[in-house]
Amino acid sequence: MGDFDDLLKANQNYAASFDQGGFDGKAHAGVAIVTCMDSRIDPLKMLGLDYGDAKIFRNPGGRVTEAALEALVLGSHLLNVDRILVIPHTRCAMASNSEAAIQEKIGAAVGHDVSWHTFHVIEDQKVALAEDIRKVRSHPLIPDTVKVGGFIYDVDTGLLSQEV
Repeated sequence: MGDFDDLLKANQNYAASFDQGGFDGKAHAGVAIVTCMDSRIDPLKMLGLDYGDAKIFRNPGGRVTEAALEALVLGSHLLNVDRILVIPHTRCAMASNSEAAIQEKIGAAVGHDVSWHTFHVIEDQKVALAEDIRKVRSHPLIPDTVKVGGFIYDVDTGLLSQEV
């Protein structure tokens, strides 16, 4: 049995009833979301959105990185995005550990020193979120007409709170 056979079988089941072929790939609700890669987050469902409604960019901590900014620029000019939500979450590993603690855990797992690698922990989520919103709002290639908001998702209640 192959390493991915279970997932390929699940994909065959998914594809058997797939009816979204030919979709134009635009964000039909005009929404772009930057959020964490955490599996407790279902970006579409938590906002009452459906397939094709939003562009979603995920990374550890849900930070607005250079790659996220690139996606937001493209979304706002080519993919119908006129609202951007940046959504980190409670109990995030990137906000609950120090850089040294994460480096130590990874180092122990791989068997050598990884202090040379930065994992970009978040010391204060609200401060980081405000910084990320400022980055998006001040980006010269994201139109001023695009609305930008910062939220924190509570993984225990499912609720969003608007912070910025």
